[in-house]
Amino acid sequence: MILDRDGGDFARTRRLGLARLETAVRREIIKRGGQKPCLRIVRKLFAALTDPTGVLAHRRGALERTQLLLEDWADNQRRLADTEARMVAVLDELELTELATSIAEISAVGATAILAETGDPNRFLTARAMVKHAGLAPPEKLSGTYTGRTKLTGQSRPRLRVAAWRAVWGALQTDTVYAARYRHLTTRETNRLTPTQAQTVIAAAILRHLHAVITTSVAWDPLIATHGTRHPKTTDLAA
Repeated sequence: MILDRDGGDFARTRRLGLARLETAVRREIIKRGGQKPCLRIVRKLFAALTDPTGVLAHRRGALERTQLLLEDWADNQRRLADTEARMVAVLDELELTELATSIAEISAVGATAILAETGDPNRFLTARAMVKHAGLAPPEKLSGTYTGRTKLTGQSRPRLRVAAWRAVWGALQTDTVYAARYRHLTTRETNRLTPTQAQTVIAAAILRHLHAVITTSVAWDPLIATHGTRHPKTTDLAA
């Protein structure tokens, strides 16, 4: 607002008045994909327009640098949106979008980001092999009769782990299957996991489920995801 509309002229922005500035900023925020501005920041910025402290001669230069950063950010957002659109188009061409997004809270973009790092899941003999490819299956330390503690090594595909971890955040917010599993792992009486350990388990589960739905061409089933293939049987009551 200060740079594009007023050319860095603080006095002109000040003459706009606080109410009109808030309206103009709100309009700009919505145009850029936001929902609403933080009015506390807008009011402090409005008050700072006439603040005599600091080196006044440097203020315009600082705002110009800020404007360059905002332009770079906007350009990156446009490129990101274009890249995501092309990623989803590839998933559609492979006819995998419906299968991948049958997993609750896994978006087409999230699934594509994972598959871009794994390649065709059919090249992995088992789902665990795909999880190991991501470095989310800690190896056991065995020597004779000794079994050591296991931990992630940080090897394999770090970008695949990042893609899987990003899928975890959304899954834990609303999906009952993954969220319930996370709560169980972090609250059970024995062998309770830390939040990070539980999130790692969920990330590995998402990879296994994605491998399963694509290699079998069967949509994700929350009952199987919760209980496995031997989920509890339901009993029909006679009328």
